[in-house]
Amino acid sequence: MVFQKPPDGGWGWVIVVVSFFTQFLCYGSPLAVGVLYLEWLDAFGEGKGKTAWVGSLANGIGLLASPVCSICVSSFGARPVAIFSGFMVAGGLMMSSFAPNIYFLYISYGIVVGLGCGLLYTATVTITCQYFDKRRGLALGLISTGSSVGLFIYAALQRELIELYGLDGCLLIVGALSLNILACGSLMRPLESSDSPPPEKKCVDKVPDQYLVYHEKEKTVEENISILEKGYVEEKCANTVPDCKQESILNKNVLSSINVNEKDTYKKKVVEQTNFCKQLAKRKWQLYLTYWKETMVLFKNKVFSALFVAILLFDIGGFPPSLLMEDVARSANINEDDYHMPLISIIGIMTTVGKLVLGILADFKWVNTLYLYVTTLLMTGVALFAIPFAKSYLTLAMLSGILGFLTGNWSIFPYVTTKTVGIDKLTHAYGILMFFAGLGNSLGPPIVGWFYDWTQEYDTAFYFSGFCVLLGGFLLLLAALPCWNACTNQSSKLPPNTYAYKVASSA
Repeated sequence: MVFQKPPDGGWGWVIVVVSFFTQFLCYGSPLAVGVLYLEWLDAFGEGKGKTAWVGSLANGIGLLASPVCSICVSSFGARPVAIFSGFMVAGGLMMSSFAPNIYFLYISYGIVVGLGCGLLYTATVTITCQYFDKRRGLALGLISTGSSVGLFIYAALQRELIELYGLDGCLLIVGALSLNILACGSLMRPLESSDSPPPEKKCVDKVPDQYLVYHEKEKTVEENISILEKGYVEEKCANTVPDCKQESILNKNVLSSINVNEKDTYKKKVVEQTNFCKQLAKRKWQLYLTYWKETMVLFKNKVFSALFVAILLFDIGGFPPSLLMEDVARSANINEDDYHMPLISIIGIMTTVGKLVLGILADFKWVNTLYLYVTTLLMTGVALFAIPFAKSYLTLAMLSGILGFLTGNWSIFPYVTTKTVGIDKLTHAYGILMFFAGLGNSLGPPIVGWFYDWTQEYDTAFYFSGFCVLLGGFLLLLAALPCWNACTNQSSKLPPNTYAYKVASSA
């Protein structure tokens, strides 16, 4: 498929708007699942760790399946994938309203909705990148705020719907709202070249000449056989039975001679196809070897290895507050009359602010992006340590705002990855990091819930979460320090201007 030059405008702004609303509609409920989490605890009476799996799967399965999502969008296009995923998200939410137990929710809400969100995220990012080049950063920043705005609105919306229509009615209505993704997906018009040759012609042109020659010969043989059989049938009625037998024998002799003449050509075709398959398998195997070699080269970079550990620990410790903060407030016996705004809504709106502010700071040349990201990790760890000491709505609201703002460091994570591995390896490295981010999202809330089931309080759980994030931040800081890289370079007798050193000093 040949694409036109990105227009950086025009219909591209329509793509930005529909992509924004797509992420708003698909991620609103999974990110604000903390409101539903309380209802599921009361409805099914399961432990907090087991119940937390529902929300963690919905948010982590899309990242874990990111390679599959990319293949689907590359194979079928953004529009078909978006429409199909809209049915998945809406259907999963509606099926969840009929869930008889928590295990049913693992499938309907965790896997179906989570996988649909992952497909939609990949589709929106892909179609936006196709329509924008010079303004790609601005376009991606605008559509990424859709999920944060969805978290802010859906937290209050789902709480209101639960009070009016109950948990089942809330999920049905939210699922019906998600059907608007179909309208958004239908507007994702692919950017294709109008003068590109049709696929059939291109496929025929790629076939080797020797195969075409063989097919023509094969067709001629079939035509000869049909002509002989036709003549045999026409003359059958005019001749006697002995004559028919003689002609039949003659016909068989002619056909056998034709088959003998074509035997060599058939053998040549088999040999050629066998060699072609062997070469194709050899190339595929070389591609796989190259992929794993490039992966090993990435992990030889100390900063990238520390970054992979940091993102895993950050998601294990930093994601649970967005899911469990409402239950933390209930466990602290905070009066519901003191609630001016859901804590999850505060996290959502401050995440939007954090993405914009941190993204702007990353564009300044005097700002070291890697150190900025490390700072957000360390501050997140300190804020998590402070949660057990918050005993009022005001303090929990302040901590929710701080954590939401710091979670906006997702907007600078691609900058950090690019500075660490280079633009040519960005796709490969980012896919690996997103897989481990999804793994952290899936494991974080259940681990915190299991800590509560074990100790019957959240203090130990958030001490563990804060320790994970601080550990990841310190490891990344240690790997990024210029003095550490200088010592390593001296010990390995490398010149001081190696790539790893430049990454740490100018990220």
